[in-house]
Formats: sequence, C-alpha cells, structure tokens
Amino acid sequence: MSASQTPDVPAVPASDVPTLLVKIFGKDRPGITAGLFDTLAAFSVDVVDIEQVVSRGRLVLCALVTEPTVASQGELRATVHSWAESLKLQAEIISGTGDNRPRGEGRSHVTVLGHPLTAEQTAAIAARIAGAGGNIDRIFRLAKYPVTAVEFAVSGCATEVLRTALATEAHTIGVDVAVVSAGLHRRAQRLVVMDVDSTLIQDEVIELFAAHAGCEEKVAEVTAAAMRGELDFEQSLHARVALLEGLDASVVDKVRSEVRLTPGARTLIRTLKRLGYQVGVVSGGFTQVTDDLKERLGLDFAQANTLEIVDGKLTGRVTGEIVDRAGKARLLRRFAAEAGVPLAQTVAIGDGANDLDMLNAAGLGVAFNAKPVVREAAHTAVNVPFLDTVLYLLGITREEVEAADGGGDAESREH
Repeated sequence: MSASQTPDVPAVPASDVPTLLVKIFGKDRPGITAGLFDTLAAFSVDVVDIEQVVSRGRLVLCALVTEPTVASQGELRATVHSWAESLKLQAEIISGTGDNRPRGEGRSHVTVLGHPLTAEQTAAIAARIAGAGGNIDRIFRLAKYPVTAVEFAVSGCATEVLRTALATEAHTIGVDVAVVSAGLHRRAQRLVVMDVDSTLIQDEVIELFAAHAGCEEKVAEVTAAAMRGELDFEQSLHARVALLEGLDASVVDKVRSEVRLTPGARTLIRTLKRLGYQVGVVSGGFTQVTDDLKERLGLDFAQANTLEIVDGKLTGRVTGEIVDRAGKARLLRRFAAEAGVPLAQTVAIGDGANDLDMLNAAGLGVAFNAKPVVREAAHTAVNVPFLDTVLYLLGITREEVEAADGGGDAESREH
C-alpha cells in the first residue's frame, strides 16, 4: 500500500440507512454466536453492534446488522428463524434505521453493594438515577460474595450530580453506592492509600499498647473523641502517648503479634499488587507497627508517628513529623508523586475524622465502616466488614480477584 492510499474502513451507518436488529433467546450452549453469524454471513451483511448476556444458563444475543438487498430480506428472516428453531431457540428480527442512538453526555459507573441486594433497593437506585436525568445503558454483576455487587453504566447525567443524588438514597435504603466517572483512567495504574487502625486492621494500636500499661479505658475514651472530630488529633495523640511512659520496649513485639488484619485485607492488597497497583498506608499510629505491616504485606509506602524509646523504655513522647489529618493528605500527595500517579487516579480509604483531608484529596475517597461525619463527607462509603469489597468500586470483578489470586486461598474462601 502506498503512502497515499488508505485502508478500507467500514463507515458507521448513517441515521437513515436500513438496519436489522436480530435477537436470539434461549438456553445457552457453545457455538450459538458462531452459528448466528455464520447464518448471517450468507447474506453479506455488516455487523454494526453486538450485545450478549447469559444469566442462569439463559442467553440473550442481539446483533445489529445492515439490511441485505430487498430481494433477500425475506430469505434472511426465514433462514434465521429456521436456524433458531433447529436449536430450540427463539428469534426476533426488527427493522429500523441507523445505529443505536448515541449515549448522552456525562458517563458514570455506579457500583451498588448489597448484603443482600433486594429488589426494593435496586428499584430505588434505578428510580433515583432516572430522576437525576440519567439513563442506564448496561448492568453487570461484579460479585455475588461476600456481597452482591452490581455495576450500572449510566449516561446523560454529570458524575457529581449523580453522586449527590445517590448518596442520600443509599443511606436511606441501606446499600453502599459508589459513583465514578467513566473513562480509560478507571483501568489505569493507580495508587491506593489506606488508614491503618480500624481500616487495614481491626484494632486501635495505641489501645493495644495501653492495655499493657494498664490505662486502656482512659486511652480508648480519648481515641473515640478524636475519631469523632471532637478533639484536636495532635493534642490527643500527645495526651495518650504520655500515658505509656515507662513501658518496656519489649511490648512492641507483643503488640505486633496482637494486631488483627481486617477480613479481606490480604486479598485486597494481594489483588491490587498483582494487577499492577501501588499500595501504601498512612497512620496516626506508630511506625513500630506500620513498618512491620509494610514488610509482611509487601506495601510500597508506609508512614506513621514514631514512639520514642530511650534505654529500652517508652518515654511517653513521639519523635519526628506528626502524621495528623493534614499530614495524611500531604503524604497521599507525596506517595502519588513518588509513584508517578496523578492525584486523580489515587484511592484513599479511612474511617476517622483525621482521614477526611486525605479522602477528599484523592480521586476516590472511600469511608470504610466510618463514623457518620466521615461517611457524609467521603465520595462513597462501604459499610460491610470486608475490606476487599473496595475492589468492586474499582470495577474489578470477583472472577478477576480469584484469577489474580491463582484460584484463591483460605482467606478468600472464608468469605
């Protein structure tokens, strides 16, 4: 082919070009799709669009094709019906013009998590999408366990408008809903940064230390007030750490052994890493624990406060830069720069008030079993106790999780 020549490119049918919508229904089995198009090939039609769905072994196959010559239209219809009947399938052929109507401006992915997901909840979400001016173009199930996760492809409504409309509805009907913009960036390499205490792990690390110092209840009260946003985090941190003064440094190893990962944490991190994501943690807790977690879980980034230890004893002070609410957002930006990932492609996960700046700075902020003030301010909330459900908000299916995991392990199967 010379430089002046261009390859033949099939043109999209004009709006007035006759087309046929061929719909096939029935029990699914291998070879149906090949058989339909082999049948259509005899009439030299061009394929404009294809949609196929299989649910509980039942197939719906739709093929939009250009209309054949007038002389062969009747023969095409008769041949397709005869082929379908031979396989105990049903066929419907609808005449029309042009391609499918273009999708509206403003495209989003709406992920709904239910435990379980009821028909009433689904109806409410669909009605709210319609009420916001959105049209549901496709629906796809991402997972059936540990939760039911369904994704709606929606057009015709701005993502922020849709997110606002669905946030209140989701809270009212008891499901989790995430709304993100459609586009290539959704599948691009990303950075996921999460809080540690009550997010990556089930515990509050300072309370584990406090239990060994005999002041657990007092520390827990201050921690709860700080997480609700009632106390300045840095002041509360210094007040709690001061209660640990004199504790033997050997307690660090004991606390590390007491830390309990949140269900799904290993699956989340392992899947993200195998799919090419980078993963980090930021914590108002302590490097004595986060450094250990970084090594055990293969994290790319980890930053926390550091307990001062002198002569084998905790001094009741922390050293270095304080990781507080503003510090977490600053570290998210730093990690993103080091990872070479635009901030818009970052995901932040947290549960407390000191996570809010980080959640709002990220491209997607996820409140995980969070306090009310955090749920209301985050982009989306997850209120089931499985951390790996965050994968579904990224459009990753359960099948992809298991494929990345090589068939799953004990933790994956416990769900």
